[in-house]
Amino acid sequence: MNDTINKQSITKSLKLLSDGFKSEFATYVYTDEQTTELFSQLASEFVQANIPVIDDDNQIELALMLFESLNVTAR
Repeated sequence: MNDTINKQSITKSLKLLSDGFKSEFATYVYTDEQTTELFSQLASEFVQANIPVIDDDNQIELALMLFESLNVTAR
């Protein structure tokens, strides 16, 4: 019984920590260079696979516009 109470207490404490840091973590993720590179690459791949834009410059522009429309938030 004590083990169950201890596990519940730990879970509750971790949830409180998560809630307290989630906005800070979202900001950290959004401003990290790796995230920028990944989202840019994914936007480019998405445009190439799903949107029949012929011109390479227009594909790049559209991918950039899609990337700029993203926002990382904590819920």
